[in-house]
Amino acid sequence: MPPLDDPGPCPPGFKPLFRTSPFLDASGPFFYKPEESGFIVGLRVLDKHTNASGTVHGGLVATLADVSMGYVAAASKTPALRMITASLGIDFVGTAQVGEWVESHVDVVKAGSRLAFANARIAVDGACVASARAVFLVP
Repeated sequence: MPPLDDPGPCPPGFKPLFRTSPFLDASGPFFYKPEESGFIVGLRVLDKHTNASGTVHGGLVATLADVSMGYVAAASKTPALRMITASLGIDFVGTAQVGEWVESHVDVVKAGSRLAFANARIAVDGACVASARAVFLVP
């Protein structure tokens, strides 16, 4: 496959992520799709996202997990919570290739006044690439 440095079109319903930062600009682009309870965060694997083996880098998968769980958990409350990642755990069970679309599906376990807890399933075409869990501090 030729080098991929343009994410091309997103799957239907996805829009550019509504919040960004210098780090996310460098590591993305990230997209989101609203759902009944929260939203899905996704991205297309580009050459810049790969490791020496030519597959998606674990650090990018961890970034996708952290961002998606944090944003979905924060948005689960009105007004949205301000949060800081306190703990992030991830188990890698697969990989993704250049050009593939990777999605993070988040389940907010609890969003309280001091802590928030979330789980994520990172997948490509429905096949699990990683599972993650996080605890966020609500300052």
